Amino acid sequence: MAGSSGASPDARAAVLRDFSGTACDLDGASIFLTGGTGSFGHRFLDIVTRRFRPRALVVFSRDELKQYETAQRFSPEAFPYLKYAIGDVRDAARVAQVMHGSDIVIHAAAMKHVPVAEANPFECVQTNIHGAENVVRAAMACGARKVVALSSDKAAAPVNLYGATKLASDKIFIAANAQGGGTAPRFSVVRYGNVVGSRGSVAPFFQKLAADGARDLPITDPRMTRFWITLEQGVNFVLSALSDMQGGEIFVPKLPSMRTIDLARAIAPGLPHRIVGARPGEKLHEVMITPDDSRSTLDAGDRYVVVAPGREHVRRRWEEAGAAPVRDGWSYASDTNPEQLDIPGLQALLGLARPALRTATAKAV
Repeated sequence: MAGSSGASPDARAAVLRDFSGTACDLDGASIFLTGGTGSFGHRFLDIVTRRFRPRALVVFSRDELKQYETAQRFSPEAFPYLKYAIGDVRDAARVAQVMHGSDIVIHAAAMKHVPVAEANPFECVQTNIHGAENVVRAAMACGARKVVALSSDKAAAPVNLYGATKLASDKIFIAANAQGGGTAPRFSVVRYGNVVGSRGSVAPFFQKLAADGARDLPITDPRMTRFWITLEQGVNFVLSALSDMQGGEIFVPKLPSMRTIDLARAIAPGLPHRIVGARPGEKLHEVMITPDDSRSTLDAGDRYVVVAPGREHVRRRWEEAGAAPVRDGWSYASDTNPEQLDIPGLQALLGLARPALRTATAKAV
């Protein structure tokens, strides 16, 4: 597959990828999860409590109400290894204190909403950049084995502050592999697209408008495209990255793309659309791998692996396992992705995400 994009033209196959083939075994592990009461955190807890028996799992977040609500669903009485800890990734001392003794760190905490980040740039930098630095330092100090940070498609060729801070965060985690010596943790990054059913996602927003009797649905631009992934796929992908990581990789799943206007048609076929224009800092199309990164990118089957320069031994291991280079100058973008979903395909994707959509829609009420 060398020289090809590696993507299948059958977008339905992309919907059905579950990324669970090489999931990390978390039995007996001590896990530290930042942003643990968000959409990803809830699905991560759901999957881990069903599949594994870790030694400890610390749910770290700053929102007292969300911690209380999460503990009602995942109680320490039912799952004695669960511990809820209030704190902010901006607070280096608190992060180090609570992370102590952890084997595995998953960094999901972030300030994510593009317009909010544009309006509050200092706050976004504090959380997404300085918070990343605090997690890296704490992981080195506590002797963690593996650290996976969640990124965003907006981190590649960023045009908004959120994307720029996530790019900086990605660089911090990847560079950490060269800073701690032979006994340091391995650090890698997972980068994926918009999550169906996450809080603030357009899918539950459209659903709520339709349920509330809206006369039309607001569309930023009829040409706009996005990559999409379900929460279940996202958690499975992180678990597989934990299993496969050597340190210094950015893992990018192969995902279907779609036009936002088709998502609206799939959710509410009878409603007309109202063009409202793009929000500040919003791209028309998303890119997860840029042409400049193509020289560092390997096609590994159901995912791409971007290996940081200077990590040639990691690249060799991936190539020995069968991963092949993509062609020079290739990019992975939502508008040129061969896996473009039609409305039946979108409805299949929405069907896979239905429980999450119900939860996110309820949260929006």
